[in-house]
Amino acid sequence: MISIQRKINTGFARTSTADDVLAGRDLTGTTALVTGGYSGLGFEISRSLSSAGARVLVLARRPEPARGAVADFPGIEVRACDLSDPSSVRSCAREILDSRISPDIIVCNAGIMACPEIRVGSDWESQFAINHLGHFVLVNLLVPAMPANGSRVVAVSSAGHFLSGVRWDDIHFRNGYDR
Repeated sequence: MISIQRKINTGFARTSTADDVLAGRDLTGTTALVTGGYSGLGFEISRSLSSAGARVLVLARRPEPARGAVADFPGIEVRACDLSDPSSVRSCAREILDSRISPDIIVCNAGIMACPEIRVGSDWESQFAINHLGHFVLVNLLVPAMPANGSRVVAVSSAGHFLSGVRWDDIHFRNGYDR
């Protein structure tokens, strides 16, 4: 399957910041979940959503460093969620559902890249498991709690997907790992 990518003319460019995207928006009353929202791009997304008035739940593999990173921003909470561990993802989703949190926005941001070969979960290749499968499970478990109208799921990616297609016949790189 090949999908040709086309520009969608948002008015934003590669130099645009999260603050640029949210300029003039009041997100008071909005709840956003951001995986990996305590470092890098995820930190900027969380900070900007918080500055716009959103309640932000940062889902983090390492909750303590995450709490320290976002401590100065109002309305940000941290929850444990290790996307490489299906039981952790299910537990996090269950905690959110049991708390009656209704996420208006889910930003699937956490990810790893070009790491040594590591197996997680049910012998899954770690990059595919963390970057895709963990988010897939998380979002699908949380869909029932999302508002029917106006909710959004945003999947953050990089230009790395241009380097190789998906190996559909060997999705977990059992035959020749290539970081």
